[in-house]
Amino acid sequence: MSEHKVDQESEEKSEGLTNKALRVVEDLVYALICVVLTGGSLALLVKAGYDLATGIPGDGGIKLTVGEILDTLLLAFILVELLSAVRTTLVERQLLAEPFLLVGIIATIKEIVIGSLEAKELAGKDGGAFTDVMTEIGVLGGVLLVLAFSSYLLRRKEREPEEADEEGEGGKR
Repeated sequence: MSEHKVDQESEEKSEGLTNKALRVVEDLVYALICVVLTGGSLALLVKAGYDLATGIPGDGGIKLTVGEILDTLLLAFILVELLSAVRTTLVERQLLAEPFLLVGIIATIKEIVIGSLEAKELAGKDGGAFTDVMTEIGVLGGVLLVLAFSSYLLRRKEREPEEADEEGEGGKR
């Protein structure tokens, strides 16, 4: 019986070491992801600054430059939100859905803005291309509503335990 106990303790130590090693590897991978996301965000910010400084030609290119800068900044914002999601995953040791819903909302808004700029350029020129862009904007609007509703439901669900605890405490007084 004591041999069985020794084997069990040895197994538990082995599982503990394996768990610690996997946690270190997991943290290392998350740290590398953070480095890549940070580097990408900084590169996009530098690109946006460079485009702002050099990309405004005299032939009406202000709209194009502003559109490019907006596109770049929204992409940087998406990377920062992903970085936040990774940080939250590291701190809380669980994967949360809300940051990814937020990234989806930002990406959808980005595409709607880009599509509206394209639609403005196509208005009155090519009816088929204009219709395609407007259809895309409509679909993206639907996706945006679904993502926003999902985010609302998720936040509501996360608050339910707190509300139940508050009601329980109120009833005890």
